[in-house]
Amino acid sequence: MSQLEAFVKALSRLLGWIYTFCWSASFYPQPIDNYRRKATTGLAIDFPTVNVLGFVCYTVYTGVFLYSPLIRDQYAARHPLSQEPTVRFNDFAFALHAVVLSGLVYTQFYPAIWGFKVSRFQKVSKPIAGLFWGSFVAIAVVVCIVLAKSPDDGYEPLTWAWIDVIYALSYVKLVITVVKYVPQAWVNYKRKSTRGWSIIQILLDFTGGLLSLAQLVLDSAFQNDWSGIAGNPIKFLLSNVTIFFDLVFMVQHYILYRDAKDEDTTTHPDVHSPLLSHRDEDPENV
Repeated sequence: MSQLEAFVKALSRLLGWIYTFCWSASFYPQPIDNYRRKATTGLAIDFPTVNVLGFVCYTVYTGVFLYSPLIRDQYAARHPLSQEPTVRFNDFAFALHAVVLSGLVYTQFYPAIWGFKVSRFQKVSKPIAGLFWGSFVAIAVVVCIVLAKSPDDGYEPLTWAWIDVIYALSYVKLVITVVKYVPQAWVNYKRKSTRGWSIIQILLDFTGGLLSLAQLVLDSAFQNDWSGIAGNPIKFLLSNVTIFFDLVFMVQHYILYRDAKDEDTTTHPDVHSPLLSHRDEDPENV
């Protein structure tokens, strides 16, 4: 191994662990803030609801790419130049940690567990519920397609295989990442405030997204095979989506609503469930 190769690999590992630390640390400010306020005011319940499912999918995705000989062989067949998936152990460690912390935030919406102040309007919206259960249906369809393939057919790089099930999990995570930030951005817009939505987590999230993207580009550039990005689309797209929404939240916090007062607006349904229909907003239907 040349000195340059050793340096690039060391730098990649360093970037990986730094962004893992930033992204992992970003999960703590929100539950701590909720605990300090003894309330979930300002936080859209849609966010933690789909966040848990997304990170469960991401945990399975990274774990299988790291430890499944079958999936690694199928990846090598589809990407003969790189052979090695660009998923790293720090990706798996981050995803597993995220499942635990996302689950913790979700439980804070249950007064019976934490005793926090939760509005009766803080219910999962129908679009998010549809996304949640639709994700299971989509994955089941891909599994059925793979199972329908005859074992005698062998494996061909361009045919359906178990690696496609894993990619389906990654796309579920991607869709969830795109959608999960929208309700919170809308909540901030309706309240004209980011109170209750921790900006510290956004700053850490933004730093992690930049470093994650840098690691992926570095790995692909060193292998002289940019299909490493195509072979790991979730990592590439997640970084860019994360960076975009983090910029939106920073603009809201530091520019648009920087002078917002800290008001408790738990009586307004739009503050917590911006995707609810008008019928759902009727107290008789909540």
